[in-house]
Amino acid sequence: MSFRRPLTLIAVAVLLAAATTVPAKTVPRAPYQYFRVGNPNNVHVSTRPGFALIGGGKDLDAAFQWLCERSGGGDFLILRASGTDAYNAYIKSLCREKSIATLVIPTRQAAMDSFVKRAIDGAAAIFIAGGDQSNYINFWSSTPVEAAINRAIRRGVPLGGTSAGLAVLGEFAYSAQNDSSNGPNLNSPAALADPFNRQVVTVRNFLAIPALSGIITDTHFHGRDRLGRLLVFMARILQSGNVKRIRGIGIDQHTAFLLDPDGQGVVAGTGAVYFFEVSKMPAVCRPGMPLAFAGISVRKLVSDGRFNLRAWSGDGPRYMLSVDSGAVRSTQLGGDIY
Repeated sequence: MSFRRPLTLIAVAVLLAAATTVPAKTVPRAPYQYFRVGNPNNVHVSTRPGFALIGGGKDLDAAFQWLCERSGGGDFLILRASGTDAYNAYIKSLCREKSIATLVIPTRQAAMDSFVKRAIDGAAAIFIAGGDQSNYINFWSSTPVEAAINRAIRRGVPLGGTSAGLAVLGEFAYSAQNDSSNGPNLNSPAALADPFNRQVVTVRNFLAIPALSGIITDTHFHGRDRLGRLLVFMARILQSGNVKRIRGIGIDQHTAFLLDPDGQGVVAGTGAVYFFEVSKMPAVCRPGMPLAFAGISVRKLVSDGRFNLRAWSGDGPRYMLSVDSGAVRSTQLGGDIY
């Protein structure tokens, strides 16, 4: 005959726990990424509006310090569709903000998240990083993200953008939506040879900055020879009949145009800022044919140069450009188009 030892209270508890245990519930991963340093709580501060238009390339300390000065020392927010939180440490080294955060919004699903809206609504300064502006247009347009950024503009929050972040600041923007993910960006020769090249895509009213009404911007300007493609964007917009005059701003790398809401601005950095204006319809702007376009007025400003967008006047030499059979001509001495 065999005997079983009675179960101890501990053994009984273990058996009961094993019998009633259910699989752990998986917590859904947030569709966004959020990295924050400094005060974990948002603070209310008084801000001063302004817009830092940065051409791209190596970051320009003066432009970020200008944004921080207008932020009231509050919560500085970097917006991205991809990338890391590298700006957090950089801005922390320059500015005395209550907090610095990077919010990565990589999908339309993420752009619909209530946390994302709250984060933008709580910002005292907003900076849109570089990358691919087609992601900003595809993921953020007609979402709470777009609405929240426009609310921030209206309530006087300073706003900046570099490279792709600059490209989306004007009333009109080159969206890059038909650029191939593994192919070249639209370049000036391709655009000038055919203004209806499939990569020539612009959008309107993604953001509503009154001082940039009627304006399209372009980035990495001289270094990547983007003058020709900006003229094509302007010709297409003018020919569409939506405006009677179109203006453009081209900004070099490591260069910024620091703009007050009244239209007054100053250039900072090592490159130049170019201001274009034209109201004359292009002579030839048709599919498969090189552009013909004339009457384009240009002002070129370098560091500390001042320009008034409302009056469309300022420092720097003024010259004229034209496009003949896809080739850009200049009235500058020596024919330099830049």
